[in-house]
Amino acid sequence: MKNVLIVVDMQNDFINMALGTDEALTTVDPVVSLIKDEQFDTVIATMDTHGEDYMDTYEGKHLPVIHCVKGTEGWQINAKVKEALEERNALIIEKPTFGSEDLIELLKKEKPESVSFCGLCTDICVISNALMARAALNGTSMYVYKDACAGVTPVKHNAALEVMASCQIEIK
Repeated sequence: MKNVLIVVDMQNDFINMALGTDEALTTVDPVVSLIKDEQFDTVIATMDTHGEDYMDTYEGKHLPVIHCVKGTEGWQINAKVKEALEERNALIIEKPTFGSEDLIELLKKEKPESVSFCGLCTDICVISNALMARAALNGTSMYVYKDACAGVTPVKHNAALEVMASCQIEIK
């Protein structure tokens, strides 16, 4: 695991369903291109995963839109992205909240030379995982592909990119 690509939450609910946006739709092809890029030795995808009790959770009380309930169509990874992930034998990690502790533990164990991020949403799950990785892997090169990410809004997307750049995550 030298150069790792992390594909964050490219699920239907974030692209064209419950929380989808026009900007999220435009990320599908750039994300697929990154997944297919042979510069990445390893591809890992995360899946936002909630249960039927989502509205009773802390997150559900603050983001009261049911989304990514395990087993639903909205929880599924976008078909084009899923096909590319399968071709690369990507590891898929389900996560119950914005950042994935399982992902970070895996990265700490494997000690990659570089970690790159793409996916949704720039200002919530992408930045959460990128900053967790930055804290856990001090000295590791990290990148985020701005055209392969989308935020809740374009303004929040740009703000998240600025914060990640401030934390020594290079914006590509």
